[in-house]
Amino acid sequence: MRERDIETYLRERVKEAGGWAPKWTSPGNNGVPDRIVFLPGGHIVFVELKAPGAKPRPVQLAQHKRIRSYRQDVRVIDSRQQVDELLQELMRS
Repeated sequence: MRERDIETYLRERVKEAGGWAPKWTSPGNNGVPDRIVFLPGGHIVFVELKAPGAKPRPVQLAQHKRIRSYRQDVRVIDSRQQVDELLQELMRS
């Protein structure tokens, strides 16, 4: 499975849950997470998508740390199962 397949799955599942998952592009800020997930109930999560088993690059980890310093949720997801687990967790809270 490729990263693109997981990204498509995330987008579709978020939409089914009544949310929105726009692609995040930020010129001049390399390494920002791929998607920002907005879900009903005020949940916002920054999501870095990876192919199964792949790890974030150092520049991505630095951006994750920066975002987390603002007390924001950043997740690295590399499977459809992790997408489902994230949505279940957020929809419960």
